[in-house]
Amino acid sequence: MQIQKTGIERSRNITRFRSIDFYLVVPVILLTIIGIYVLNKVLSEGYAAYPGNLYRQIAAAMLGIFCALVICFIDTQLLKVLSWIIYASAMFLLLLVPLDNYSMMAEWGADAWLNLPVLGNFQPSELAKIGLVMVVADLFERMNSKEFSMWKGLGLIAAVYAPPMLLIFKQPDFGTAMVIAFSFVCVLFVWGVKYRYFLLAASLGIVAGIPLVWNFYLEGYQKKRILSLVFEGSDPKAEYNLVQSKLAIASGGLAGNNTGVRVSVPVKESDFIYSAVSEHLGFIGTTVLLCLAFFFICRCLYVASKCNKASYSYIIIGIAAAFAFHFIENMGMSVGLLPITGIPLPFISLGGTSLLVNYISFGIILNISMNRQQEA
Repeated sequence: MQIQKTGIERSRNITRFRSIDFYLVVPVILLTIIGIYVLNKVLSEGYAAYPGNLYRQIAAAMLGIFCALVICFIDTQLLKVLSWIIYASAMFLLLLVPLDNYSMMAEWGADAWLNLPVLGNFQPSELAKIGLVMVVADLFERMNSKEFSMWKGLGLIAAVYAPPMLLIFKQPDFGTAMVIAFSFVCVLFVWGVKYRYFLLAASLGIVAGIPLVWNFYLEGYQKKRILSLVFEGSDPKAEYNLVQSKLAIASGGLAGNNTGVRVSVPVKESDFIYSAVSEHLGFIGTTVLLCLAFFFICRCLYVASKCNKASYSYIIIGIAAAFAFHFIENMGMSVGLLPITGIPLPFISLGGTSLLVNYISFGIILNISMNRQQEA
């Protein structure tokens, strides 16, 4: 009997392993390898904390992979419980941010980090992105099944979103707030809101929202970044980072800059990591990066379209939308197509919090994909 049980368990584990979606795994691993390779090049060129900062990035990647493996092998039915654990943890940590007497306001213009034992700097708003998507996905499904009326469901969704968003705005972390808003809008669109309501909301946002945000929320340096994007050359000081980023991208040529002369780009290891990828790997490297990112997002959307539960589809759509926003915004700002924000490039930029949370998000998507394949 014991032998039979062991055989059944072994068979289940083999089936589970075979259901791993390598179309999701391979792009993520390759992006991480590219990131570590480029960061090694960048950080070795004058960073005092090198190689310690690189080792921490590798450790974060290893921890992230471990977390992704644990998540992808848990029962998918437990995702609802996991969603509330992540949401509650993010809320608790967000409440601690203004109370912990640790601030990076002078360096980054926002008090958005905690200094945790072992982990070091940790940004709770990154965790909130996952928790919010997972919690509201269940609420949207309940609205689909008529368990909740539309107005009750929307009221609950507003109650879930309001506390973390208010805390994130207070930091202020406008970049993360934009990611969360974009992710929610994508889920709302997939859920079934009609085009005309989106157009109406967009019109109201342009007419009323933009002036309010401009006059009462954006800091002076943020306004300068936007103005310098619209009116090129209006403020050379505000445009310095962008000009240097473009020079670094241009210096990469086809296969990377091998002259040994590097272009100085502020925060080249995180916000402007895309310029470093181009500088060290050239047009070929950035093309590979773009293809991997595009393939990963497309695969996420494909998996979402094949899910057997609406809430699983909403979770993947929300997480994939957040990834897509990060990819588009980071690359776009590096070449001068979008305003400069402190949004990292997923799996590439230096930052343990971002990398760890990216892998947790990836693990959730992989879990749903594996469950879908096992039930097929």
